[in-house]
Parts: sequence; C-alpha cells; structure tokens
Amino acid sequence: MAGSVLFDAPGPRARVRNRVFNVVTALVIVLVIWVVYVKLSSKGQLAAAKWEPFLTANLWKTYILPGVQGTLIAAAVSIVLALALGFLLGVGRLSARPAIRWPCSVVVEFFRAVPVLIMMIFAYFLYADYDVFPSKHLALAGVITGLTLYNGAVIAEIVRAGINALPRGQSEAASALGLSWGQTMRSILLPQAITSMLPVLISQMVVVLKDTAIGYQITFLEMVRQGTQVGSAYGNYIPALIVIAALMISVNFTLSWFATWLEGRMRRSRRGPAPLHIQPVTTGTFGAGAGGTI
Repeated sequence: MAGSVLFDAPGPRARVRNRVFNVVTALVIVLVIWVVYVKLSSKGQLAAAKWEPFLTANLWKTYILPGVQGTLIAAAVSIVLALALGFLLGVGRLSARPAIRWPCSVVVEFFRAVPVLIMMIFAYFLYADYDVFPSKHLALAGVITGLTLYNGAVIAEIVRAGINALPRGQSEAASALGLSWGQTMRSILLPQAITSMLPVLISQMVVVLKDTAIGYQITFLEMVRQGTQVGSAYGNYIPALIVIAALMISVNFTLSWFATWLEGRMRRSRRGPAPLHIQPVTTGTFGAGAGGTI
C-alpha cells in the first residue's frame, strides 16, 4: 500500500486509537445535538405549530421567495462582474509593462484589505448622494459593488497564482514560436490555468453567495434578513433559520456539484484523441496459391 504524501500510514495501535477517537467524537456530537434538541423542545421552538406557517403559500410568497430572489440576483451579478474584474486584474499584474502592472497591483491589494461591509456601506451612501440608482435599487447596487470589488481582487490573486504555477516551458515555447505576450496569455496559459483554478474559483463563488447576507446592514432584501422577518412575524425564529439554512446549503451544494461536473468535463475535453487502431491490409493473390499481407 502506498504511503501518504502528508504523513506516514498509521500502524495497528494508531488505527485502534483513531477508531476510539472517532467513536468518542461521534458520541459527543450526538450528545450535543440531543441537549440542543431538549432545550429547544422545552421552549416550544420545535413544536409542530411553529412549522405550520411554512406549509402556507402566503409565507413563501411574502417572505422566503423574495429573499431567495434577492440573494440569487446579487450573487449571480456579483460573480459575473467579479470574474471579469478578477481576470483583468490578475492578467494585468503579470504584464511586462509597469504602467499596467503597478496600478493593477495597487487596486488588488487595496480592495483585498478593505472589509466587504465597509465597501457596501460606502457604495450605498455614495449612490444615494449622487442619485446614481433609483432608491429601490440602492441596496442591491451597494451589495453588488462591495462583493464585486472584494472578490474581484481575490480572484485576481487566484488567477495570478494559477498562471504562475504553470511550467515555465510553456511561456518559453510560445516565445520561441514568435507569439506575443497577449497571444501567449490568451491561447496557451489561461486555457490551461482555468482548469486547475476551477475548484478554487467555485469556492470563491460560494463565498460570494454567503456574503450577500451582509447586505442586511444596508436594508438589502436577502434570505437571512427575510428569515429573521419570518421569525419576528410568526414567533418561530429557530424553525425559520433552519429553513433558511437548508435553502442556503442546497444552493451551495448545487453550485459545488456544478463545479465538479464542469471540472470533469473540461478535463475530459482537454485529453488527446484516442489512438487509432490500424487494421492490417491484406493484399490480393499474386499467383496461383500465393498471397501475402502487409
């Protein structure tokens, strides 16, 4: 059996000890869940009456679905804009021209250092003071701006690291073929780097989706805010937050599954063609009872 790269394979005693630790950990988790369940049940938060409002269409139409819609819209727009900004800044940081490389580096380092909430609040009041967007879209614009700037800077670093991780011979071979820097980046480096960067990029997209919840500070209509509204209206905070958590987990799992599927598809598409199986060619007869194959 091949050994692990990170640590040596455990021996018999270590395997027994690991099994004991796993069993003890599982028992502690079950005990904690049981204690939480008992505490919540004693306060009536898990009673059937607390869950009944979720069986009505009015609650979903009034609270949940608008929150889901706001979250998905903000996340989708922010992901698209952050990817575009991140790729531009990441490639710009690798430019051989200082006039492009240094401004991109400053922008990336600045927006990575500023908290997302600060950028949301700043953009919200900036747009409000100058009437950039209608009042009903101010919160959405503020959330998208903050998420785009921060995650665009993070994606730029992911892109830069992914391209730098490629073998140096790729760039040297492109230079030997007479390709320019732009052609090398567009046709050789980026297509190879995207496949290896895809899991990290999707993880960052999940972060974007979760960070939309910060927008409640600027009155943005999103899932977590609507969950608290449900809890306030029906007095069932715990069931409401459990439902919202289940919805968020479902969306994140769907995004992760899509990332796994897309990564596998891209890797399969980059494989070389299957080898050709050439059948032997049989020649005709050259004479009576004579023949041959090539």
